[in-house]
Amino acid sequence: MTDTSISIDSVVRTLTESRVSTYVNAIEGECVEKAIVLYGWNGQISAALLWPLHVCEVVTRNAVHEVFTIEYGDCWPWNRNFELSLPNPSRGYNPRADLINSRRGKTSAGKVIPELKFVFWQKTFTRRNDVRLWDPHILALFPYHPKGIGVSEFRLNIYDTLESIRLLRNRIAHHEPIFSRDLESDFKKIQSLLSYRCVDSNKWMMTVESVTQILSRRP
Repeated sequence: MTDTSISIDSVVRTLTESRVSTYVNAIEGECVEKAIVLYGWNGQISAALLWPLHVCEVVTRNAVHEVFTIEYGDCWPWNRNFELSLPNPSRGYNPRADLINSRRGKTSAGKVIPELKFVFWQKTFTRRNDVRLWDPHILALFPYHPKGIGVSEFRLNIYDTLESIRLLRNRIAHHEPIFSRDLESDFKKIQSLLSYRCVDSNKWMMTVESVTQILSRRP
């Protein structure tokens, strides 16, 4: 920090010592001023990652929407067979309940899509959907998939990538530290998933992104 008019103690007090302590403990010598600089950088890189995460989520859910439409029609959110195909657990995340809640008051799939949780789209890429959805469609939906990879392996690749992306997204959304993650690897995973679907979309995302620049300025 270069602005000497800023009281570090005031900043720490308003952020709370417990929140700042994670950053203090990450700094050699536990320098509070350097910890606040790292806190600011963590906020910058979190904000920068929202753009590629945005594009990745929209592209991924639109791909899944495409295969749902092929199998269940334009009104797939209201298709009874589709609804019954979704897991309905009594505990934890419930895809069927998420669908029912998300479609309430909506009149088109396009209105339902953004209401569904990120995990809904991720959970679609499970083995239980191989025969109905992925065996016949996944390689066409992601035409730039790695060559020589089988359907099940590629579907698992996407699931695992989405899991990593989802956890990153959730930490950013809850204003949690992400500086200890391998953010370069996270960013590459986002790029890979985008590229599997549309190389040009990934190139376009990269013309706007600021992640690379901010990563290079890590304190």
